[in-house]
Amino acid sequence: MVVPGAGYVVLALLVALFGALAVRYAIRLTVLARVLRQGVRTDGECVRVVTEPFNRSDATRYCFAFRTADGGRVEFEDLAGWSMTEGTPVTVTYDPHDPRGTATIAGRGSWAPVLQSLALTAGCGLAALGFTAVLLFQAWGGK
Repeated sequence: MVVPGAGYVVLALLVALFGALAVRYAIRLTVLARVLRQGVRTDGECVRVVTEPFNRSDATRYCFAFRTADGGRVEFEDLAGWSMTEGTPVTVTYDPHDPRGTATIAGRGSWAPVLQSLALTAGCGLAALGFTAVLLFQAWGGK
């Protein structure tokens, strides 16, 4: 059974998915840039490295903790390099108005969060542009 227009719907969904991901990572990249310029720096450490079971995902999540100026403990996840292990000391930069939402380990010696966000923004943006080009080509008479 052939559903007329199904190809257009699939392409439109792919454009929306990759476009939304590109926007999400671009926003994170903007927050990182602002926090690295204006944020507060403090000492922190890697408190957990969580590796998902291979049959579900091969993703590794890195959890970090630090204390704010008023003594509150904040835990957050961030992207990190492969050499990160539990107990590794890091420098955390954050906005005091939103420590949990803006905390990052990006900065001197650890550019992984910035580089990975930049790569994800570019990759998802290019995928969205590519799917848009295919969608427009098909919509305007391409075979």
